[in-house]
Amino acid sequence: MILKKSKGLLGELTVPGDKSISHRTVMLGALAEGVTEAEGFLPGADCLSTISCFRQMGVSIHQEGDRILIHGVGLHGLKAPERILDAGNSGTTVRLLSGILAGQNFTSRITGDASIQKRPMKRIIEPLSQMGASVSSVNGNGCAPLEIHGSSLHGIHYHTPVASAQVKSCILLAGMYGQNATSVTEPALSRDHTERMLRFMGASLSSDGRTVSIQPEPRLKGKKIRIPGDISSAAYFIAAGLLVPNSEILLKNVGINTTRSGMLNVCRDMGADLTLLNEDTSGPEPVADLLVKSSSLHGTVIEGDLIPALIDELPILAVLAAFAQGTTTIRDAAELKVKESDRIASVSENLRRMGADVTPTEDGMILHGGKPLHGATIETGLDHRIAMSFSIAALAAEGDTKIPDADCVSISYPEFYQDLASLQF
Repeated sequence: MILKKSKGLLGELTVPGDKSISHRTVMLGALAEGVTEAEGFLPGADCLSTISCFRQMGVSIHQEGDRILIHGVGLHGLKAPERILDAGNSGTTVRLLSGILAGQNFTSRITGDASIQKRPMKRIIEPLSQMGASVSSVNGNGCAPLEIHGSSLHGIHYHTPVASAQVKSCILLAGMYGQNATSVTEPALSRDHTERMLRFMGASLSSDGRTVSIQPEPRLKGKKIRIPGDISSAAYFIAAGLLVPNSEILLKNVGINTTRSGMLNVCRDMGADLTLLNEDTSGPEPVADLLVKSSSLHGTVIEGDLIPALIDELPILAVLAAFAQGTTTIRDAAELKVKESDRIASVSENLRRMGADVTPTEDGMILHGGKPLHGATIETGLDHRIAMSFSIAALAAEGDTKIPDADCVSISYPEFYQDLASLQF
């Protein structure tokens, strides 16, 4: 993909359904009694990996575009897969599904692509083992492939060392199969889509500050679900609307869950012209339309409890910071090193290629913004968020920017480049 500087962006978009909620719709719909019918499902590669895994365990799932029909088998209705489960590039699939598999009456293996096989899994192996599960790293390196011997589980109260929705969700899902309540306490609140979906489908959960608890053996009921637009996908068009002069973009039906919407707060702190319209809190997830206009941005500090609410948006926020006047500091974000790529190193290197003044740190980066940027060849490392972030950077940079592995965006946003082209003057 070769991209050039844009003269302006105008129009409205409905971004794809939320990836996190799409995963959880499949998983909990499969474990529910009755049929779950969802619209707004994200048909990206990651979510299709989750569907494939559950089909292998005997769940009938019909998916056509962004509509999905799941015939639930109940909490104890999964069947032993005949072959190793393949999560593709999806860390969510590996970690959340491991919690479910730990409570089954069969043995299974789960793996993923080369990137997944490097991502840390000790963070779920440890709490699942404390619950009585038998989970091992096949290669002995704390990474996938994992072998999981389904066991009789007991509840625990686990304090997570990092705020991670994947770790929290893994433990809560395993907790459904425990003999007593399971609790998770985090150092900061991570996204709460699992808790919202579990409650919506009939599970008994309680929350107290940064602690959430689940009662065992819930009877989940199939539901009709409207999955909101993914704010992580909307983030690129928010940034594009702010950076490119003469732009006005309306993003329809975007999820604005407060555990995910940290980017909106940071953009406002940077001086963004960003308005929420038609807010709706009637469903399990709050949604709104977002109106974005070209803005003059300034630097800020991104740190602390805000980080879990925008961890996936930090690459595009770093791009915004490179164009903003003044200094932006990102800290407390060491988790970026163990995403689909080392995003601290990747973002820093690619911004430097475009002429930005950026210094990577152990847990983030320091950006001195406002320097004119120029086109470059971007090294994505096959990371979809790097590809999309630098596609947006290209729209405000002089000259041509080349994205050699642009098709990696299909992981989360297959229509990204078509939607971007639709907004060009």
